Amino acid sequence: MTSATWQSEQFPLSLPLRTTTKWTFIDQWRILIQHLRTPERPTLLYIGRWMDYPWGGGGDRSAVFKELYDQTSAHSQRALYSWMAGILQISSNATDNSVSWVSAENLWILGRYMVHLSFEEIMKISPIEIGLFISYDNATKQLDTIYDITPELAQAFLERISSSSFDMRNTSTIHRLGLLVCFYKDLELLDAAVAQVRLHQMIKCSRLRGFQAGVQKLKADLLDIATENQTLSETLGSLSDAVVGLTHDQLESLSPEAVHGAISTLTQVSSWAKSQVIILSAKYLAHEKVLSFYGVSQMGVLLAGVGTQAFYGMDRRDLLQVLRSSISLHLSDLSPAQQQGVLSKMIEAGDATSGVVEIQGAFFKEVSLFDLRREPRFNATDLKEKELRRSQALFLYELLSQTTRRPAELLSAGQLVKGVMCSHIDAMSADSFLAHFQYFENSLSLLSPYQVNCLAWKYWDVARSTMPPFLLAALPARYLAAVPASRCVPFLISLGKSQLDSLVLDSHKKNSILRKVQQCLNNSIADEYAVDIVGNLLCHLPAAILHRGVSPRAWATALHGLRDCPDLSPEQKAAVRLRLLEQHGLPQNWTAETTKDLGPFLVLFSGEELSSIATKFPDILQQAASKMARTPPPKEFLWAVFESVRNSSERRPSSDPSPGCHGVAAPSSEDIFKLAEANACWAPEDLLCMEEDTFIRNVELLGALRGLSRPQLMTLKEKAVQVWDTPSYWREHHIVSLGRIALALNESELEQLDLSSIDTVASLSQQTEWTPGQAKAILQGFLEDSGYSIQDLKSFHLVGLGATLCAMNVTEISLIRISEFRVVAARIGTLLCSIHVLAEFKRKAEAVFGNPAEWSSSVLQELGTIAAGVTKEELRMLDEDLMPYFQPSAIQCLPDEIFRALSAEQIASLGPENAAAVTPAQRGQLSAPQLQSLQRALDGAKTRSWLDEPLSASPTRILASRSPQGAPVARGLWLGCPLLLLTPNVLW
Repeated sequence: MTSATWQSEQFPLSLPLRTTTKWTFIDQWRILIQHLRTPERPTLLYIGRWMDYPWGGGGDRSAVFKELYDQTSAHSQRALYSWMAGILQISSNATDNSVSWVSAENLWILGRYMVHLSFEEIMKISPIEIGLFISYDNATKQLDTIYDITPELAQAFLERISSSSFDMRNTSTIHRLGLLVCFYKDLELLDAAVAQVRLHQMIKCSRLRGFQAGVQKLKADLLDIATENQTLSETLGSLSDAVVGLTHDQLESLSPEAVHGAISTLTQVSSWAKSQVIILSAKYLAHEKVLSFYGVSQMGVLLAGVGTQAFYGMDRRDLLQVLRSSISLHLSDLSPAQQQGVLSKMIEAGDATSGVVEIQGAFFKEVSLFDLRREPRFNATDLKEKELRRSQALFLYELLSQTTRRPAELLSAGQLVKGVMCSHIDAMSADSFLAHFQYFENSLSLLSPYQVNCLAWKYWDVARSTMPPFLLAALPARYLAAVPASRCVPFLISLGKSQLDSLVLDSHKKNSILRKVQQCLNNSIADEYAVDIVGNLLCHLPAAILHRGVSPRAWATALHGLRDCPDLSPEQKAAVRLRLLEQHGLPQNWTAETTKDLGPFLVLFSGEELSSIATKFPDILQQAASKMARTPPPKEFLWAVFESVRNSSERRPSSDPSPGCHGVAAPSSEDIFKLAEANACWAPEDLLCMEEDTFIRNVELLGALRGLSRPQLMTLKEKAVQVWDTPSYWREHHIVSLGRIALALNESELEQLDLSSIDTVASLSQQTEWTPGQAKAILQGFLEDSGYSIQDLKSFHLVGLGATLCAMNVTEISLIRISEFRVVAARIGTLLCSIHVLAEFKRKAEAVFGNPAEWSSSVLQELGTIAAGVTKEELRMLDEDLMPYFQPSAIQCLPDEIFRALSAEQIASLGPENAAAVTPAQRGQLSAPQLQSLQRALDGAKTRSWLDEPLSASPTRILASRSPQGAPVARGLWLGCPLLLLTPNVLW
């Protein structure tokens, strides 16, 4: 049979296989790999037929399978294993079931697919063959890649290896075990030296997919052995990354000399908790005495534990060396208060020019607009490696455009494109705009919706016949009618590469766009190629199309795309769930492979449906839960995870002597680690009965959970008092480790805390749910404990106080020094304070930037919510062109009666993003002409004309078949400006 005949007969779906000898086996596989996301039986069919095709040798195929293992579904991995195992069994000539076909060579050929061997098959491997395999030079490399092995199978392999001639306590054997070392639990007769070797080898265990709780427990056990008959100070440098398991008390017991001597090891550990970093940094600095450049350069990840005041006390020449060295990469790990401490020293009054240009990367975003205005030496080249706030970019683009006549130089200067204004775009000639449009297209993720709207109008005016189709979405909705059926494909491709939620913020306009998309698709998706064309639009398709409009041929590819959708509607989720049930049946009948492949969609099922998954495949359910970090899973899903952990854990009654704890099965460290967000399912009484050691080791993890209720937080606070005594005894690392648990402290307890350090206060101000009374207690506690008056506060103190500044009264705000306020105005402008507080901060802003009538776009953007403190008269005086440069949070903070003072022209000029930020209460105060203007802003209408241009172009001439190379990132909008203390502005 010829290759062509084989292809036509065996592949009814016309997979694009090549028969020319110029196409290698790897080329063929890379094509086929796209088709391995189909349901189980078709996958087996395709693979079976394809493997019979006369190409290459088995070894060549095996190498490709290993290379692309992670790109295939669990079903496909299983199918490929079955095919490989079948061939290898035949070639092994093993006729007796008692003799295993799994030889050393076959294990090597299987590669990562060895994890699909059954427990029984592994146990039949002869000691000679497993010993021969382990002796291969490349065996360790292969065992280092079996990331998805289960503990049961790992134990089986370890047992067979121990039955061979290899001594499992020999360090050379330990080095050969690869990831199997993560499951080697034999601790009998183990000495400290071998325990240290095993700990070093276990660094790689973080690569495992799941089972990390067991790894952490094994590390803790080995850590105990590794430090037997020696002090921690003596062994610290030889404990590898297991040192993260040391408690606060153990870290406190270390000598400064020991920390200094082990600094190279400690800085290689990336998973330190903040409280641990604070302790270790203090130990290191106790040895150093003086914080110098050399000392800082050795600290690596521990740099985040250096106090803000210590940074401010450094010699400026040393700080300049820090900014120029590789240690500057760790400056982004510092808190805003610490970063401001560094900047305060670098840019002291009267000498701003000495350090601003030297600041690189993300750290540059902390430089104030006030200081930028004093720096005369900027050029476009300086800015290429710097991250910019929009206010910085607006100022710098305007500044540099006055001396640079080459737009390409500015548009290619990193994030400077954020500062392009509509006036700059409008001023470009048609030829210049078209010649430079690629720079905008390549930087779409940095552009605001208003900037994209300006680009769309410019393109429409100068070259609508070649306009990139996605830009039509930024124009008023009726312009979409100009897209003819013949241009649907380029329209869908172009729009599918963008992020619709950030491109179009008005729900009515978005619905119009989606109706056009459905029209182009004819309410159906026929195949996987149509899925590729739709791109990101897949996440916005209505439930009816997802349920009935996606063909079986396209469904597998569509499902793969849907897993990345950040916010499906309840109707879309219901449609996907129904489709999955139709395809795979009830969860109680699913295989392990089906459960793995559908992991991201398990949240769509009810608790009753998930109960069988929790019983049959608890590890798979827990692994799926661990990957859901973006949005909190539904409560029913968390309960299923909770029950799966509880049912699979060894239950032992609590040893806590507290009343009511007798017989209670309290949380263990392993339980807490496995549960993650599902720890929110513990009853408060269970948490109270937690053993002290368990609380100490897990307080930071528990404090970081988003879903803990008020009663649970109160219980954990009570536990903290049990373990650490009253709050008056707590030190900085205790307070930092509490996270959200600190929210349960009442005003009296907050007053007991030692708040003399601004870093302690900064950790508290990261929480966004304080009551006004609690915030006031934190503010007063800092002033009293530190001995500072408000007049004494430095800029880094203001940054560290964060949201507690909203608890200041008008008199207190007036006492803040202008010289300190002006360098942190942008940080204060992220706070959602009461309007009276914002009005007082606005008065301070006038002392820096002049009265509102003099404010520029960069100043308005810099001030953030502070700009909401303007009066009616001041708001009316603002030029229409400035309206898009309010931050959305400032628009929401404007009182309703002040917002309605805007003219219809000003409202029409808000831009799409600010128009979308208008609250229902503000909208309710507007007149009919104002509402009409607001709708025009939402729709993306031209701001300078009250009648849009008529659609003069022929529909077929509007679209070109080009598509954008990037997409704007989603930008969150504020839901309101409450009286006090919510989330800081994400536009920072």
